[in-house]
Amino acid sequence: MRTCAIEENKRNCNCTYTCGRKGICCECLIYHRRMGELPACYFPDDIEAGYDRSIANFIHVYNKQGSTYLR
Repeated sequence: MRTCAIEENKRNCNCTYTCGRKGICCECLIYHRRMGELPACYFPDDIEAGYDRSIANFIHVYNKQGSTYLR
């Protein structure tokens, strides 16, 4: 059985919003999918800080900046 590496996930998480899902990526993904959004890690830091996690915003940023920030 796999366990979630919460502390390691937190080190790699750029989310600035305070919630109980930070570091628990599977819960974060489920939450944001239900909201019609993507999690913070799909956005560059400066865009994430604006809290617009919409898919439309992701497409806009991706088309403008490319995928290099996702690495």
